[in-house]
Amino acid sequence: MRDHDVTDVDLLRKRLSAFVRDRVFPCEPLLDAGGPSAAIQRDRLRAEAREAGLWALPLPSELGGGGLSLSAYAALAEAEGASDHGPAAVGSASLLDVTMLTRHGSPRVRTERLPGLVSGELRTCYAMTEPDTPGTEPTLASTRAERRPGGGWSVTGRKWFVSNAADADLVTVLARTSGSAGDREGLSLILVPTRSPGFRVVRELPVLGATGQYEIEFDRVEVDEDHVVGEPGRALAVAGERLQLGRTLRALRWVGQAQRAFDLMCGRAGARQGTRGPLADRQLVQQHVFESLLALRTTRPLVYEAMALVAEGRDAHVEVGLAKTAAARTLQDVADRAVQVFGAAGLGPDTPLPALFRTGRTARILDGPDEQHIASIARRVLRSRGDRAAVPGG
Repeated sequence: MRDHDVTDVDLLRKRLSAFVRDRVFPCEPLLDAGGPSAAIQRDRLRAEAREAGLWALPLPSELGGGGLSLSAYAALAEAEGASDHGPAAVGSASLLDVTMLTRHGSPRVRTERLPGLVSGELRTCYAMTEPDTPGTEPTLASTRAERRPGGGWSVTGRKWFVSNAADADLVTVLARTSGSAGDREGLSLILVPTRSPGFRVVRELPVLGATGQYEIEFDRVEVDEDHVVGEPGRALAVAGERLQLGRTLRALRWVGQAQRAFDLMCGRAGARQGTRGPLADRQLVQQHVFESLLALRTTRPLVYEAMALVAEGRDAHVEVGLAKTAAARTLQDVADRAVQVFGAAGLGPDTPLPALFRTGRTARILDGPDEQHIASIARRVLRSRGDRAAVPGG
């Protein structure tokens, strides 16, 4: 991907922020509702993003993207992430899949699928979690893929909380291809076309009232041999790489949404008049503003540090875990404080605050709950300190 100077990136960030604010924000109620009308509006936004030169900025330029590096894209991810619909509207929602398939897809998959992903003609989803298996224990996955006598795979199993599965053309599914439950080896990632016989969307799973999550089923779905992503049996290495980037991107977008909630809170505090003057003059409201600003100012550097390490391909387990946990907490906390400042108006349909709060609460479970990251990071830190203490003079 080509480099961009700071001036170019800053200009892109401002233009992208304005596009999301002026074009995407007003469409959120329609997009949230889903259905044919939402699809039409999403296509309109995509056409506008292309015309504005804002389409697929972090995707490979040779495939029609903007060619922006991950480190340069960080500020843009925060700006477009101020709306849940921002990444899809400007063509960067496929970044995880494009990155994964570019690095680990077969030549045929790269040739046939990547151009459609970058152009927006193809939509994908990612399926790991199962109804009876904790998402934190992928080695216990019961979905299986067995080799067919004539070549290829037959996939059977069920996954749930799969984002955007109803509209997806392709689903990347974690399945056991060898070994037994609990083995780290023997898990594979397989790219399944959703039009294949035996694939079925079982039901939608509203999350605190929001749409977009689904339970899906594979009933002996036949998939070609070259649709395995990476080496058969080595899925966790690819999945771990994807999770590092995915968690960091989510954290950046959550910071963008927390900033949006903060801006709404400050606007309300200044504009709302009571018998004793504006809300901004009240100490409890001032405390909400202070605590929210403190959370934003301390979280943002953590997230950008994690993105810098991920972009360089360095080990960032601790930094990504800190960033993901901090960003989720910050979004929930700032949105909650904004609702408090708005009062009853913050609970109704006239502001995005209920959706922002819902996203913040969901974020503390999505991509690993807080408890998982807390325990994992603490173990790494304590183990590293123990290793140093074991060395004379450490």
